[in-house]
Amino acid sequence: MTSNHPGHVSMHDVAVAAGVSSQTVSRVANGGELVRPETRKKVIDAMHQMGYRPNFAARALKRGQFKAIGVALFDILSTGNIRALEGITREASARGYATTLTMLNKKTTKSLAEAVERMKTLPIDGIIVILEKMLPDITTYVPADDLPVTIITSAKTTTMSTIDEDQYRCSFLVVDYFLERGHKNVHFISGPRDSVASQFRLQGWKDALAEHGITPPRHFVGDWTADSGYEAGKALAQMDECTAIYAGNDFMANGAIQALEDAGKKVPEDVSVIGVDDSLKDVIPSLTLTSVRLDFTSVGRRALAETVRAIESEDILHPTRVLLPGKVIERSSVSTLNGSES
Repeated sequence: MTSNHPGHVSMHDVAVAAGVSSQTVSRVANGGELVRPETRKKVIDAMHQMGYRPNFAARALKRGQFKAIGVALFDILSTGNIRALEGITREASARGYATTLTMLNKKTTKSLAEAVERMKTLPIDGIIVILEKMLPDITTYVPADDLPVTIITSAKTTTMSTIDEDQYRCSFLVVDYFLERGHKNVHFISGPRDSVASQFRLQGWKDALAEHGITPPRHFVGDWTADSGYEAGKALAQMDECTAIYAGNDFMANGAIQALEDAGKKVPEDVSVIGVDDSLKDVIPSLTLTSVRLDFTSVGRRALAETVRAIESEDILHPTRVLLPGKVIERSSVSTLNGSES
């Protein structure tokens, strides 16, 4: 019993072929329990024979049949997400998996459960969520046993595996780097308030200064763009006590440098600047900006590997949490103040 048009097979067609109701087919497709084993087998056999692929077939049929991973994210244009996606897709290809991308809406997506439910309608075996925005159920959401979820985030949860760059300790690298070179305080240009990465970097900056007994100055809030860095840089250029600026990414750092120079300040002679992500090395020739390099590509690869491990394992796996350390890439945007050794 094979359909001549498998791409147009409907749930009703399967129901007729199996001699059951459309509601019973829906229950089987959605993994419902209230179906007798012999009836479930008839429905599944009809699905196979007719080429029907229901939205939730991965939960009703054999695990792993789709060989595909769903990836959900809010912003595809950010440097970190592009690199993470590169790592995910390359690792997926190497392991024989395809990837399916879903864009989430920052304004309307209110919970992780909502994001995962949306992904469940796709022919996938596991899900990776790149969590740029903090969602309220990150610590409480429990994924289904047969659809593993891996989160790219620095946030802590005990119900799912997570992996990210160490956004919090990134700030310690920057603050310590400045202080070791004689700077008395560090001014910070953060990313957007709703950014998970920015929240961790902001807290790390505050805590790193506090460890040295230094009161953090008022920080400036940017939006990851060079223009927002420029606006913060204009204000910081008017502060004589400001000798060190830590920008939440390289675009804002570059904008701040332009604003300082437009205000007659020299970098690094008057003000030193460090960015994060090392994203301008292939864009700006003779780049002078010191930056913290974050290996987002490795994050993506490892997130994919963890998801596949959960899909293919016959055992119940315990969630893992991995934070990869950043590395300061020294160039020439930081000066050592008199009386200090670099």
